[in-house]
Amino acid sequence: MSVIAAPTRLQSIALRVSAAMALVLAITVLVTIGAAYQFGRSAADEAFDRLLKGAAFQIAERVVVIDGTPVVDIPASAFELLSLARNDRIFYRVIGPDGATLTGYDDLPVPDLAEAEDEFIYETTYRGVELRALLLKRQLAERPVSGQLSVVVAQTTDERAALARNIAARSVIIILVVGLALLVLALGILRIALRPLVRIERAILGRDANDLSPLNVSAPREVAALVSAIDRFMGRLESRIRAMQEFVADAAHQIRTPITALSAQAQLALNEHDPIRLQRLHRRIHSRSVGLGRLADQLLSHAMVSHRAETAAHDIVDLRRVAVEAEREMRSLGEDGDDNIVLDLPDDDVPVRGDKVSLREAVKNLIDNANKHGKKPVRLSVSNRTPDHAIIAVADSGAGIAPELAGKIGERFAHSGVGPESAGLGLSIVSAVATSHKGRLAVERPSDGGFEVALLLPAAKR
Repeated sequence: MSVIAAPTRLQSIALRVSAAMALVLAITVLVTIGAAYQFGRSAADEAFDRLLKGAAFQIAERVVVIDGTPVVDIPASAFELLSLARNDRIFYRVIGPDGATLTGYDDLPVPDLAEAEDEFIYETTYRGVELRALLLKRQLAERPVSGQLSVVVAQTTDERAALARNIAARSVIIILVVGLALLVLALGILRIALRPLVRIERAILGRDANDLSPLNVSAPREVAALVSAIDRFMGRLESRIRAMQEFVADAAHQIRTPITALSAQAQLALNEHDPIRLQRLHRRIHSRSVGLGRLADQLLSHAMVSHRAETAAHDIVDLRRVAVEAEREMRSLGEDGDDNIVLDLPDDDVPVRGDKVSLREAVKNLIDNANKHGKKPVRLSVSNRTPDHAIIAVADSGAGIAPELAGKIGERFAHSGVGPESAGLGLSIVSAVATSHKGRLAVERPSDGGFEVALLLPAAKR
C-alpha cells in the first residue's frame, strides 16, 4: 500500500514579514493605549489639581480673625474656578488651629494633619463617590489666635477621567493611522526589495532546458549569495552532464565495434564447415566476448565510482585494509597471475579520509592493469612517503606505458582500446577515484627496473 506524502506547504517571505509587522504593530498599539491613558490621566490630574490648589489658596486668603475667632468668608471666585469641571461635585472643609471645623463638610476625610505636608494631594471616598482632594496648611499669627489653619478642597473624578480617555483616544487614533501608514509603506518597500528574486525566477524559467550557463542577473548583496550558489550548482550540474554525455558517447562507440565484430564472426561460424577454421572462429568469438564482458564490467565500475564520488560519505580508512581486501577479491576471481600478488604493508596503519568501496575498486583496477599489461611478479604496497600523503601503489617488472602515452594516463580508451586483455577503462577509473579524493595518479620507473602506478592521497590526521 503506497503512502501519498502531503504536499509541502509553501511559505511566503512577504506574508511572514507582513504578519510579523502586524503583530508588532498590534503589540505597540496595546502598549501605547496603556501608556497614552496613563499619560492622559497624569495630564488631567495635573490640570485639575491646579484648580484645586487655586481654590484652596483663595479660601485660605479669606480667613480672618474677628474678636479672637477665626472667620471664613468663602469667595465666589473659588467655586467659579472649580465649576470649570461642570460634571464634578465640589466638597470643602476648613479646620481651625484647635482642630474644629470652621466651615464646610465636617465629615470630609482628611489625612493626619500632623504628618501631612503643607500641600498634600490625596484620593479618598466620600459618600460613595471617589474624590481627589488637596490639603493646604496656613499658619495663623494673629495676637488673639495663633496656630495652623487647614483648608481641604475635594472634587469628584468624572471630568478628569473623561479628559484622560479623550487624550488616550486621540493618541491611539494618531498611532493607528501612523502605524497603518508605516505598515503599507513597509509592505511596498518589501515588495520592491523582493523584486530581485522575481527577476531570478524569470531568468531561470525563461531559459532553455540545456542552458546551464551562469545567471546574468543584477542582484543586491544579500541576494547575490543566492545567485552565486545557484551558479555553482549549475556549474556542477553542467560538469556532471557533460561528463556523462562524453562517457556515454565514448562507451557507445567502443561497444559498437566489438559487437559488430562479434556478430560478423558468429555469422561466419554459421556458414563454416572446415573444423580448423571453425575452431579458429570460436577462439575469436570467445576472445571478443571476453573483451566485451570486461568492457561492460568496467563501464559499470566507472559509473559506480562516478556516482559514489558525489554521494558517498568519506570516513577514515586504513589503506592497508583496502589493499588486503582488493588483493583477496582479485585472487578469488581465479584469473592467471592474480594469486601471485606480493603484499608490502607497513606495521602501522596508513589512514586517509575517503570512500572505502571506491578505493578498493581503484586498487583492483591497478592490479588488473599490471596483470594484463605488465610482467610478473606484481607488488602491491602501502606507505607514508611524506607526512602529507599516503600512497598505495602497484608495481610490476614490465616496461610500462610508452613515454609518449604517459601524459594521457587516466583518460578513457586512451591506450589499448577494447580487446580480450583490456577494456581501456582501468586507469580511467583509478583517475576518477583519485580526483574525488583530492589526490592524483603518479607514474614511476624505479631505478632497479619495472613500472609503478601509484595513487597519492592526502593523509588523514591520526
